[in-house]
Amino acid sequence: MQRIYPVALILDGQLSVVVGGGSVAYRKVCSLLDAGARVRVISPVLAGELQEMQEQNRIEVDLRPYRSGDVDGAFLVISATNDSTVNQEVAADCAARQILINSVDDPEHCTFYVPAVVRRGDLVISISTGGKSPMLARKIRQQLESHYGPVYGRYLELIGEMRHNIVRSVQDATEKEALLEALSTPQILDALEQGDSAMLEELVARVVRGTGFESPHGPA
Repeated sequence: MQRIYPVALILDGQLSVVVGGGSVAYRKVCSLLDAGARVRVISPVLAGELQEMQEQNRIEVDLRPYRSGDVDGAFLVISATNDSTVNQEVAADCAARQILINSVDDPEHCTFYVPAVVRRGDLVISISTGGKSPMLARKIRQQLESHYGPVYGRYLELIGEMRHNIVRSVQDATEKEALLEALSTPQILDALEQGDSAMLEELVARVVRGTGFESPHGPA
């Protein structure tokens, strides 16, 4: 049994190559762009959405079949064609160059899997089945989406700068731990569970007043 090591990659500005120009490739391109990657698509034909992205200069495009060596310089590669021979060639090129490769629906030729993801601002929850059941991963993602609403993103916005100030300014370890703990009191967690944004902001404001630190949006 293969064991995986879960990581969260920082792709900002990193070249990511997507081989393929269909609907699956489009979804992969969207997720890479959302992560700030620089995306190059290699395919003789592009789906309409990818054509629009090219016209908007959001992606680089090589409008031709894949050639050996096209992955040179890439940080990671996603092979999303319906041609198993091409996918295997891409995987072999990546293996020779030690480049991360995800070959869609071909887990044997992957060095990483793309998980199902729930995003709530800076909160990112990923679910992976090791490539065995993407459908199960989607089902679990849907359950998590209903549980972790947009208010969780708002919560992270509110406490992000406060936590930075506490870590930077408070020297006593016990006091620092107590202040950080106050940002996740049961009342705040209850407000998160209920999706009550107004109550959440009020509770965080009370913590701000108690610590003397300013909130990210000015004095509470």
